[in-house]
Amino acid sequence: MKEITEEMWKEIDSVVQRYKGKPGALIPVLQECQNVCGYLPMEVQERISKGLNIPGSFIYGVVTFYSFFTMVPKGRHTVKVCLGTACYVRGGKANLDYLQDEFEVEVGGTTRDLRFSLDSVRCLGACGMAPAMVVDDNTYAQVSRKNIMEILDGYE
Repeated sequence: MKEITEEMWKEIDSVVQRYKGKPGALIPVLQECQNVCGYLPMEVQERISKGLNIPGSFIYGVVTFYSFFTMVPKGRHTVKVCLGTACYVRGGKANLDYLQDEFEVEVGGTTRDLRFSLDSVRCLGACGMAPAMVVDDNTYAQVSRKNIMEILDGYE
């Protein structure tokens, strides 16, 4: 897990103080704190809970409800492997399995070095490019075991 530094704690406390007592403050506080840390572990949620005087269970419910919040660190780059029908039958699942083995990470997880977060998607709308993969905002066509690592080597 990524360590929360003293500097991060100070910034979190500053965010909480700026919003303290303001109605509807929780979502913006969570967004800003996630920008500071990269994720919202329980320790950060507890600090926000105390600072805003909101029950921790309520904060946890909000964090786990909205998909844009995460309780685990995300990688510097997000890899999305398409598992739509065209991609699946042309090797998308094999590509996903290969990445999971190579990086020792599950779907939804992040590599130990925080370089990549791995996700699967049901369709990228790029069926003619199958099997397709997206890294950050870049879409790659006809991805295979032969070129997948070459693609990812371009991302530090």
